[in-house]
Amino acid sequence: MKANRNQYLLDESDVPTHWYNILADLDVPTEGVRRARPAPSAPTAAAERQAPNIPLSMYRDSVGGRRHVEIPDEVRRQYQRWRPTPLVRAHALERALDTPAHIYYKYEGANAAGSHKLNSALAQAYYYKKAGVQELTTGTGAGQWGTALAMACQAIGLGCTVFMVRCSFEQKPYRRVLMELNGARVIPSPSGTTEAGRALLAASPDSEGSLSIANAEAIEHARSVTGGRFAVGSGENHVLLHQTVIGEEALRQMEMAGEFPDVVIASMGAGSNFAGLAFPFYREKLRTGADTRLVAVEPEACPKMTRGRYAWDYNDYSGTTPMTKMYTLGHTYVAPGVHAGGLRYHGAAPLVSLLHRHGRMEAVAVGQNAAFEAGALFARTENLVPAPESAHAVRGVIDEAVRAREERRATVILCNISGHGMLDLSAYDQYLAGTLKDHTATDEQIAASLAALPDVEPAGAAS
Repeated sequence: MKANRNQYLLDESDVPTHWYNILADLDVPTEGVRRARPAPSAPTAAAERQAPNIPLSMYRDSVGGRRHVEIPDEVRRQYQRWRPTPLVRAHALERALDTPAHIYYKYEGANAAGSHKLNSALAQAYYYKKAGVQELTTGTGAGQWGTALAMACQAIGLGCTVFMVRCSFEQKPYRRVLMELNGARVIPSPSGTTEAGRALLAASPDSEGSLSIANAEAIEHARSVTGGRFAVGSGENHVLLHQTVIGEEALRQMEMAGEFPDVVIASMGAGSNFAGLAFPFYREKLRTGADTRLVAVEPEACPKMTRGRYAWDYNDYSGTTPMTKMYTLGHTYVAPGVHAGGLRYHGAAPLVSLLHRHGRMEAVAVGQNAAFEAGALFARTENLVPAPESAHAVRGVIDEAVRAREERRATVILCNISGHGMLDLSAYDQYLAGTLKDHTATDEQIAASLAALPDVEPAGAAS
């Protein structure tokens, strides 16, 4: 290991040739992650509407048993426009914390979209285009996924419509501009353009929206468009598969650094950036017997991993999607409008949920001000402003590094900075001014939402 080295860089020829499929190595039961369960007693027409519209070539790879899935040449060429991404040793942050910990971060914000989301957006646009689709429609929380999909559709030659969660639409106007610059139509959600949106607005005219609601509107819109399909930015097996380019690169870069992480940390929305970094390290942990911890950091405003229930649930507010087994707060849960809009999703990916259920990973929840405090320190020391979502991961890193200092214990920490925060400076401005509010989900809110879970198992079986 070269102790003073800052960056560990790979050549563009080193972009992975294959994604990693964790299903090949799971040592726990996989019910609920290989296929979804239909709604109970659904009429035939509804069941047909719920049938997945994912191209079979992409779907098969995400539910099969092949450990390595080849990345199509066209997608890999697109990746090479900005990948491999750097691995950086956070020397300045280590000094500021006076910690014996070695802190590394994988930086995914250096592409045009500004986040890791482009890894899956390009892959999905490729497969949908190959299947004859003409337009992709999606919901987006903070706008990173919507931006990535708009850019991917522009690159591949598809139309794009994005339903953006209303609070983020208002908080982050420049993400809307980026999407529109790339030819996408952007609609604040809930909107008056769909039945799902109109029903929600009738019940709650001032709703700030949620990703679950935006997805419900996007699904409805996609069904109304000739050649249209719904594309999802996180949670599904194929999305997590695409994101494993992050961890595959990081493995090689940590080898260059001469170290292997004791703890791998990433923020937790539905699970794409966490899985992208952590899944390849899970494989190596199994192979080598390393005692590496995998830690997901979620917001206290949307604590599905730490306070939710492991149950069958829908992915969207209106309940039109097939159900999957996941940690969830209930598909009707609407999180407070924290600035980490990408973490305001009610459920966790089935694969990530499965790992957590069987003790293969950990989850912690942090408050909004605690996350921004960490993001601000990272900006001052590393001169990189992390997105609010990534600031949650930084909070987890700092807490681990401080414990290492207090225990006088050497430890190696790796985290994923999933995107930059240059379009989130208004949120940092609120933090600096002392006006940023903390939001914590109440027991009553969670209980009310969980009470609406579909009754598909005996009482207590899904808890």
